[in-house]
Amino acid sequence: MATTYTALPIPPAALAELRRTDDAGRPCVPYAATADAAGSPLRCCLRGVQEGESIALVAYAPLRRWAAETGAAPGAYDEQGPVFIHAEECGGPDGDPKTYPFDRPGALRTLRRYDARGRIVGGRLMEIPEVPAEGFDRGFEEAFADPAVALVHVRAVEYGCFQFEVRRA
Repeated sequence: MATTYTALPIPPAALAELRRTDDAGRPCVPYAATADAAGSPLRCCLRGVQEGESIALVAYAPLRRWAAETGAAPGAYDEQGPVFIHAEECGGPDGDPKTYPFDRPGALRTLRRYDARGRIVGGRLMEIPEVPAEGFDRGFEEAFADPAVALVHVRAVEYGCFQFEVRRA
């Protein structure tokens, strides 16, 4: 029986904070999404931006927030980067939790592995295949076969942007 992996959005409590002040200490600045932003990944609900939506581009430090929950000390591996979120509270993901977001075949992703201390313990480059779930499942099975791996961050190769997180079940 295959393991099911769940793509995790930014948690609601973190979103509430980011909608005030982001992880770089800057205030959230909402704006209406233009056609140029359409399709950009929203990390609050794990879908693409739609033109006209009220969104914000904020700095997010996913490993720092995970470390605060778990007591990990990632040291220099703590990093922050830009992510799009809805400027106002949204309902979160409304898709099938057994699918992976932002899964355009041919897109390049890194699956970066972290241990319980928050240190990078490996990763892999993945080109999303025609059947995206098969590629992601294979990547996560490989990652979690190592008992040291506590979580995996999926990032876009082009910009290094955080896409979503998967934790050990």
